[in-house]
Amino acid sequence: MGGSRGLITVYNTLNNMVSFLSTSAEETFAFAYELGRSLAPVSVLCFFGELGAGKTTFIKGLLQGAIGLDPQEVQSPTFAYLNVYEADGLAFHFDLYRLKSAEEFLSMGFDDYFEAGICCIEWSERIASILPAEVIKVTLEHQEKGCRLITIRR
Repeated sequence: MGGSRGLITVYNTLNNMVSFLSTSAEETFAFAYELGRSLAPVSVLCFFGELGAGKTTFIKGLLQGAIGLDPQEVQSPTFAYLNVYEADGLAFHFDLYRLKSAEEFLSMGFDDYFEAGICCIEWSERIASILPAEVIKVTLEHQEKGCRLITIRR
């Protein structure tokens, strides 16, 4: 995940964790782009972070790196549960904030997408009991002076 210019990048191979301190939206995008380039065509990523933490910016960079998607196409699916993107591969962007249960997710057949492309899931804690074993957890946290601490756990 080299190439990003953030203040700190810490690799902890014991815990399969990477932390990056981003000082701007551009650095967040660039870091996510590099992660996207390393993803398998079928991957599940779970996003954690407060409103305004940079999840959508991260997903824009990630999907441009992973499937060559134009970042302008990425919008948070807050009221639709799911946005589907296609470029040089498939990606699925879930926002499960309004979801009531994992059973509701299953009843809509959304679990089929776990094996169909890159799944980016916001509010994944709503379906924690049915997530695949091999997920990538992305946490974005506000820091001082407009910085964001980004932590990736595999």
